[in-house]
Amino acid sequence: MKVKIRAEEARDYAAIREVNDAAFEQGKEGQLVEALRAMPDFITGLSLVAEAGDKIVGHILFSPAEIRDKQAVHPIIALAPMAVLPSCQGRGIGSQLVEEGLRRAQQLGYTAVIVLGHEWFYPRFGFRPASRWNIRCPFPVPDAAFMAIELQQGALKGVKGVVRYSKPFDDV
Repeated sequence: MKVKIRAEEARDYAAIREVNDAAFEQGKEGQLVEALRAMPDFITGLSLVAEAGDKIVGHILFSPAEIRDKQAVHPIIALAPMAVLPSCQGRGIGSQLVEEGLRRAQQLGYTAVIVLGHEWFYPRFGFRPASRWNIRCPFPVPDAAFMAIELQQGALKGVKGVVRYSKPFDDV
């Protein structure tokens, strides 16, 4: 399926909510996107849509996060959520969203990304278990599902601690 990946626009908000709600089969992801968009540190250029014709069929969002330990706080970004309409899944749209999102994040100067997701999907983009850097999720998850990627080589060297997501994630 041929899609165009672009930054979200205000006219896309309802469709973005529909895509997230349909992909996750509940309303919390759509609410999460709206809550993250309302945050003062929202990264406008890292909320992307996949558009097929005049229809939004996919969405990805990156938001500020931190890795905290007793000595330091390391700023990173979190990839969440990423959604594709169920009728369009399995056609490479999610891969295109991740690739373009990582490319744009790197261009904007972000150094690392974390994701909680399918261990069979994200490693193809270079994500590895975050535990290899001693980075932990703030809640219990399978080790293979909590991953990180360096957008700049060595960005996570010596970094360790627990990830702190933006406040809206507390409600998901």
